[in-house]
Amino acid sequence: MKTYIGIDLGGTNVRVAKISEAGEILASVKGPSYGKEGTGKVMENLKSLIREIPNWKNCEAMGIGVPGPVNTNIGVMNLDTNLPGFKGYPLASELKKEFGMPVFLDNDANVAGLAEAMVGAGKDFESIYYITISTGIGGAFIWHKQVISGSHGFGGEIANIIIDRSREKINYLNVGAIENEASGTAIVRKGRALFPQEDIQHAGQIFQLADQGNKKAIQLKKEIIQDLGQLLATLSCAVDPEAFVLGGGVMKSADSFFTEVIQSFQAQSHTMVGDTQFLMAECEEPGVIGAAMLPMSRGL
Repeated sequence: MKTYIGIDLGGTNVRVAKISEAGEILASVKGPSYGKEGTGKVMENLKSLIREIPNWKNCEAMGIGVPGPVNTNIGVMNLDTNLPGFKGYPLASELKKEFGMPVFLDNDANVAGLAEAMVGAGKDFESIYYITISTGIGGAFIWHKQVISGSHGFGGEIANIIIDRSREKINYLNVGAIENEASGTAIVRKGRALFPQEDIQHAGQIFQLADQGNKKAIQLKKEIIQDLGQLLATLSCAVDPEAFVLGGGVMKSADSFFTEVIQSFQAQSHTMVGDTQFLMAECEEPGVIGAAMLPMSRGL
C-alpha cells in the first residue's frame, strides 16, 4: 500500500498526516504554524512535525495545501496574506531537498476539492466544482481527478465574483462580491445589523431564526439563497461540471437552505444544465487528505 504525507499549512495552525491511497489518515500531528513569525520559524516547525510521522521515509511523496493562489509549476505561493514572507518562497523545493521526495503545493480550497473528487462525495464523477462556504467562500474545479489551477494559480478563486453591483462597499473585494454577501462572515455581519439585541456568533443562528418564523431572518435567508444560486448558475455557464460539491462551516445548516439553493440555481441557469448534481462534502479532514492526494493526482 502506498502512503503519502499531507500538510495543511495555515496562518495559525498546521497539520501533518500520513495518508493511504484510499484517503485513510494513518498518523497525524498538529500544532501552531507560527505563521506570523517568518519563514524560518515556520519551516523549522514544519520539518520537525514531519519527522514526528512514523516511517515518513517510506512515503511516496508529499503534498501541501496553503492559503491563497499558488504557482503549482514551481511550488511557490503567489500571495502571502496569511503567511508573511512566503510569496515566492521555494517552499516545495526546500522540503524536497530536506526529505528527498517529490513535493507538490496548491491552494487549500483546491486540495479540499481534490479530496472530495478522489475519495469523497465526487469520486464517481469526472468533473466536479467544489465550493466551501465558511469564513470566506472558496472553490476548486476538478477535471478527471486533476485540479485546474489556471495560469496564475487563481483558478477556482470565486470569492470576488460579483453577484450585484448595487450592494455596499465592504473591503478590498469588488462591490457585490459573493464572499461579502453569502459567506459565514457576511451572514454574521448582516445578522448583527438586523438583530443588534441578539448575540450573533455564527451563520446558523440566522437560519434558526428563519426556521422559527422571524420575518427579517426569512428575508435575509432568501437573499443568501438567491445570491448562492446566481453564483452557481454563473459557474455552470463557465465550466458546466457534472456535480457541485458544497462544504464548509455554513453547510452545517444545510437542512435549512440547501434544497432552496438548488432550486435557485435551476431558476437562474440554462435549462440544459438543470440536471447538474448537488452533493454535500463528505471528507472529515479534506485539507490534509487532499494535500496528500496531490501526488496521487500526478500519477505517483
